Amino acid sequence: MPSAPLETECDVLVIGSGAAGLAAAVTAAWHGQKVIVAEKEPVFGGATAWSGGWAWVPRNPLARRAGIEEDIEQPRTYLRHELGANYNAERVDAFLEACPHMVAFFEKYTALQFADGNGIPDMHGDTPGAALGGHQVIAAPYDAREVGALLPRLRKTMRETSFMGMPIMAGADLAAFLNMTRSPKALLHVCKRFGRHLYHLARHGRAMHLVNGVALVARLAKSAQDLGVHLQASAPAKRLLIEGGQVRGAWVATPQGEQLIRAKAVVLAAGGFPNDNARRQQLFPRDASGHDNLALPPKGCSGDGLRLGESAGGVVATDLKSPVAWAPVSQVPYRDGSVGHFPHIIERGKPGVIGVLANGKRFVNEAHGYYDYVSAMVAAVPQGQEVCSWLVCDHRFLRRYGLGHARPAPLPVGPHVRNGYLKRGATLEQLAQACGIDPSGLRATVTDFNNHARNGQDPAFGRGSTPFNRKQGDPQHKGPNPCVAPIEQGPFYAVKVKPGCFGTFAGLRTDGNARVLDEAGQPIAGLYAAGTDMASVFGGWYPSGGINLGPALTFGYVAGRHIAGVQGYE
Repeated sequence: MPSAPLETECDVLVIGSGAAGLAAAVTAAWHGQKVIVAEKEPVFGGATAWSGGWAWVPRNPLARRAGIEEDIEQPRTYLRHELGANYNAERVDAFLEACPHMVAFFEKYTALQFADGNGIPDMHGDTPGAALGGHQVIAAPYDAREVGALLPRLRKTMRETSFMGMPIMAGADLAAFLNMTRSPKALLHVCKRFGRHLYHLARHGRAMHLVNGVALVARLAKSAQDLGVHLQASAPAKRLLIEGGQVRGAWVATPQGEQLIRAKAVVLAAGGFPNDNARRQQLFPRDASGHDNLALPPKGCSGDGLRLGESAGGVVATDLKSPVAWAPVSQVPYRDGSVGHFPHIIERGKPGVIGVLANGKRFVNEAHGYYDYVSAMVAAVPQGQEVCSWLVCDHRFLRRYGLGHARPAPLPVGPHVRNGYLKRGATLEQLAQACGIDPSGLRATVTDFNNHARNGQDPAFGRGSTPFNRKQGDPQHKGPNPCVAPIEQGPFYAVKVKPGCFGTFAGLRTDGNARVLDEAGQPIAGLYAAGTDMASVFGGWYPSGGINLGPALTFGYVAGRHIAGVQGYE
């Protein structure tokens, strides 16, 4: 269905249609504002549609309903110790105060409903204030038929993380897929899910059972549509309208040429700069070419919001712990010559895999968070060498858990070996030679690892030592440590992993109301930023999963409320 003719006046112009932009649009519209969302791509959803969909929102209503009660001081303590000098009390407090109200608002008044992640611990369990659970939510699965005619205008799930276009929900759904060769119940679940998906492909040409990021986008987009928000695709914002020192709209490109949309406020939510090669070259560590980071967000997330904000006097924060939300990523070759990016989130904590450098040595606790893995890799690789590592496992591990884009049994391994994605060797030495790893170094590392792993131990890096580690492991593993098992049943496999990212942390400086600040630290009238166009509220640290979408939803909500002049919570 084509977009309706572009309107030229509104109360709120939102630039970008990921979680942050749609949250701002829905909140403002619910509070009586006339809202236009301008999206540069032909589909809505931004990077959110390709995400796992988890949001870190401490003290949320779903946790409370499950009996998990905590004072605001607990997550505040955790963040204070995690962030150190990068702790900004105003913005952290604004986030922690608003996020439970944000979840409650969307649950009560919109199509956005949630499922809990109450069993997911914070990443760094030895930090004071770390919680064992109750901090995460995810959009509840959604029947795509509910979206109606809007469905073709929504971004589909990321092909690397789906199976034949079928997204798999993190949690019980994913566990069933991993256990289908060991559990009749899990196999039945998988057969039902896949059978239903094949029917949807034949009937509708796409997945209709939406989960993870695509469910979040669909629910938000449906909510926006229900509230009369004008959703305009293929309309990149080109420059801001500034009158009397205030931002009062923007020019957007249309097939008919540039058109001015006047607004009393503009929200920048264009997805940060993961695909802006020039700014990456300037800010990313070890990305001298501007092409060395394997970014996961769509190409459209290329720094538009930051450039627009700077043009109005905004400042991009570069004093963060990290400018980038690291993720370990492998390159997936396809038959048509294209190359995809696969995020290694699931298998690194499972028993029987290690990560090694070119010297064959380990460099990190592989069961730690994805950000921690890449941060350690970047620090460990000597200057002048390619920043990369290899995830190494044996045949048993590969068939049980899969390795990256190579799926577990019963799916075949051969195609991934033949196209070069997986390296294989009958011995560790042969595997090392195939990868360009030092053979003696790899053999020594695996021998030492196995000596301890047989007893469930990892004295070198402490795998399995934190609640988050153990959550990443395999609860059905028969050994004493769910994260540790020896690597000894050849043939052996490896996949090359490079620095990639879920998005960026270096964004526009904002205050607790999501207003963009100028060089003097004063709000720029009429200009807001949320999502990754906003500088990370966590100062470039990664304290837990969901720390991109949690603030994106929350500060989108905060911005929408502030523009509407709302005081009390709904």
